[in-house]
Amino acid sequence: MNCKITRNAAKVLQEEINNPENEGKFLRVFITHSHGDHAHYGMKMDDPGANDEVVETDKGISVILEKGIDLLDGVRIDYFYVPQEGFAISNPTKGNHGDH
Repeated sequence: MNCKITRNAAKVLQEEINNPENEGKFLRVFITHSHGDHAHYGMKMDDPGANDEVVETDKGISVILEKGIDLLDGVRIDYFYVPQEGFAISNPTKGNHGDH
């Protein structure tokens, strides 16, 4: 499984990961709902379970992805400052370029 985190997102995520209450936890990306050929994603700090894979990213952030969920393989986490500040999670490898 694969996960890409952009430089902007990594800076913001690293601050959250470094919070003392998140010690020993990893970032989990999950599907909030899916329909048709795409999904909508969420994320939280969590512990990996038996059905999870911990993926190392090139930004030094470990991400938990549930095994066997095709729409999670290849997710991309970005952080935008304009037009509205916040995270955007998509999966361009599956043709999902963001929420509609």
